[in-house]
Amino acid sequence: MNIAVFCSSSNHIADHYKQSAFLLGKLIAQSGNTLVYGGATGGLMDSVAEGAQSQKGSIIGVIPYAVIKMNRQSALSTQLITVDTMSERKAQMKSFADIFVVLPGSYGTLDEMLDIVASGIVGEHKKPLIIVNQNGFYDLFLKQIDRMRNESFIPSDEKYKPIIARDITNCMELINLSNKNS
Repeated sequence: MNIAVFCSSSNHIADHYKQSAFLLGKLIAQSGNTLVYGGATGGLMDSVAEGAQSQKGSIIGVIPYAVIKMNRQSALSTQLITVDTMSERKAQMKSFADIFVVLPGSYGTLDEMLDIVASGIVGEHKKPLIIVNQNGFYDLFLKQIDRMRNESFIPSDEKYKPIIARDITNCMELINLSNKNS
């Protein structure tokens, strides 16, 4: 199974986030799955790829030329796909993935996550999306979703919605459950 991970590339974040990303990459590889990620250096991107590499896992990196020009191309991918734009990166990752995992991140991570949700809502895919709410990182975002639901911006009969994981262990349990159900 191909597991796409959306996450931060910032090097200025707490080590516990990096340790969790490393664990996720390690567990993805140990379970015989393939990591699909943004192919860049830094932050959680490096950590998740390093975790997969530590177990000699398969790693597909999808990187836009603009990131390569910034000298941020990772050497950890076992297969590297270059694309012209960030939008093409999202489309490629979406096509490769069987399931999506969202770790803590910033604007790019939110953009990737919301693109998956929006395209799932309109029926472009039925692939699960798991948000890892480590240390309550997404608590306020989840409250916003509740508000949108309560004020009827999101229909009560949601056809597609994210799955929330408490931590990496819970995330892997949900991935394994999803794999059994597919």
